[in-house]
Amino acid sequence: MTAYLLKRLLIGIATLAVASIVVFSMLEIVPGDPARLMLGMNATPDAVQALRDQMGLDQPVIVRYFEWIGGLLTLDFGKSYTYSVPVLDLVTERVVVSLPLALIALALSTLIAIPVGIFSAERRGRAADTISMGAAQIGVAVPNFWFALLLIYIFAVWLRLVPAGGFPGWSAGIWPALKALILPAIALALPQAAILARVTRSAMLEVLGEDYIRTARAKGMPRRTVLWRHALRNAMIPVLTILGLQFAFLLAGTIIIENVFYLPGLGRLIFQAITQRDLIVVESVVMLLVAMVVVVNLLVDLSYAIVDPRLRTNR
Repeated sequence: MTAYLLKRLLIGIATLAVASIVVFSMLEIVPGDPARLMLGMNATPDAVQALRDQMGLDQPVIVRYFEWIGGLLTLDFGKSYTYSVPVLDLVTERVVVSLPLALIALALSTLIAIPVGIFSAERRGRAADTISMGAAQIGVAVPNFWFALLLIYIFAVWLRLVPAGGFPGWSAGIWPALKALILPAIALALPQAAILARVTRSAMLEVLGEDYIRTARAKGMPRRTVLWRHALRNAMIPVLTILGLQFAFLLAGTIIIENVFYLPGLGRLIFQAITQRDLIVVESVVMLLVAMVVVVNLLVDLSYAIVDPRLRTNR
């Protein structure tokens, strides 16, 4: 077990190191002067030189890279040129929107997908299986922003049950804040639930064909016990893999949904930083999201060891 965890931890550290090089290289491969790009072509030479000094562009590349890494390790992400505040302050303000949104969407996706996948696998080849997997195929094919627009029209414009966009802040109360996140979470969860349901069905079908499942049924074990206690646990490895990938996507890939619902999250922050050419914010926030994804994948690897006893015995 210790060797397994150590190996996964080293892989995560190596991934962060490679990702930091790739993200930092973004400023180096941008055509022209990054300071000129951020200020615009009409900026004065003095303003460009001042920003170059602020960004340390007059120093060698290797020096700037290690200074940037040192800043990230000490939670010094630099200062935003557009907002004139530390990037860490911007991240702190936005993560309280994106993280709850991702968690709610992941919970909805899991609660929908796993029962549907088990239901479909148990009724393989029947009408119920065809209907559920057909609905899942539609969910995979339709983009989440279309679901978002449809949900806004039905529940915000027509029924007037929830707001169409914006975020009042957690200081306004838990329920008003959650109401603002319900529609975005559903729009994010539906396509992810469709993918997860198909994966769950495939994993369950593979497990249900094993000898120990037939033996359990031959012994007269209740159907629910066979499905939920024996089959599902042994089918959880691919399901956990998809859950980890989905959570990483929900953290880093909510740019469109946050713009549709006008949510002040990390996705919208990245979009605004790109449009405003605030490269310091872009590289720092992207690196932070990479670190979050690595941590999530490490937690998924730990869950493998919980589900599969063979990993705990280093076999």
